[in-house]
Amino acid sequence: MLETSARLLELLSLLQARRDWTSSALSERLGVSTRTVRADIGRLRALGYPVDARPGVSGGYRLAAGTAMPPLLLDDDEAVAVALGLGLGAIVTRGVGVEETSLTALAKLEQVLPSHLRRRVEAVRAATSAVPDPGGPVELPVLGAVAAAIRSHERLRFGYTTHDGRTEPRHVEPQRLVNWGPLWYLLAWDLARDDWRIFRVDRMVPHTPTGARFRPRVIPEEEVVNFVVRRVARSTWTYRARVIVHAPAAEVAARIPIPIEIEEIDESTCRFELGSHDPDRLALSLTQLGADIEVLEGDEVVAALERLAARLQRAAGGASGR
Repeated sequence: MLETSARLLELLSLLQARRDWTSSALSERLGVSTRTVRADIGRLRALGYPVDARPGVSGGYRLAAGTAMPPLLLDDDEAVAVALGLGLGAIVTRGVGVEETSLTALAKLEQVLPSHLRRRVEAVRAATSAVPDPGGPVELPVLGAVAAAIRSHERLRFGYTTHDGRTEPRHVEPQRLVNWGPLWYLLAWDLARDDWRIFRVDRMVPHTPTGARFRPRVIPEEEVVNFVVRRVARSTWTYRARVIVHAPAAEVAARIPIPIEIEEIDESTCRFELGSHDPDRLALSLTQLGADIEVLEGDEVVAALERLAARLQRAAGGASGR
């Protein structure tokens, strides 16, 4: 029979591994009486673990959510996964401002990791590189306030700094947060403009909640992401080209890295508008569609295509002259 302290750890591990346990099942696993199980459940509660009990023949015990965070028991693989996740979180959440919290949690975990598990974590860390995040941080309280308004279907008032530096009051029905690279965007129904709008969260300053509720508009998750990507991408375009591509619309869509609206002319031809901050880069991306193209609008892009064609012709001529 296990000693009391070891038995409590085993009992806690069982409760964390499965949602529901009957008293008799715990008694059998621990090799003690159901009376001892009840006493041990009381000891766990005294230590801060919220264990719910269900009366009756089919009753039992369940580890519930409490008011404070008690210690967790993790097996080897779980401990390594959490350590790696915290280390990665310190990198990928730089735009959210919780990297310091991730690192302090990681330090606490590594302090108690056995040496063989610490070596596993260090091996992965030593073999991994990450691209640094160039974006500015998003304040976690702002992100939390927006997320809370979305969850509770509560209208949101905030000050918003536009791209030209002006600050405007906004009143919206927040729909969804979208994370794209280092930036967070809010898709919301703007009540003053009676239309969908996208806001960068790092430019928002939420006001005191009013408590006004709304009925959310239903938008499939994929459409939310595509809508945000299309709008954000278009807003950054300095140069645009409207083109006809002699290829099926589905094939063209698969070769363009962002979702855009493609008009199907027939089974082998389509038309769309694409843009970029650099006409030469846009010209190069059009040539990578693997099909003949016709530029309908976009003089700068036509000039960029001519420059690219001349450059490629010189490169081909140099190779053939050897």
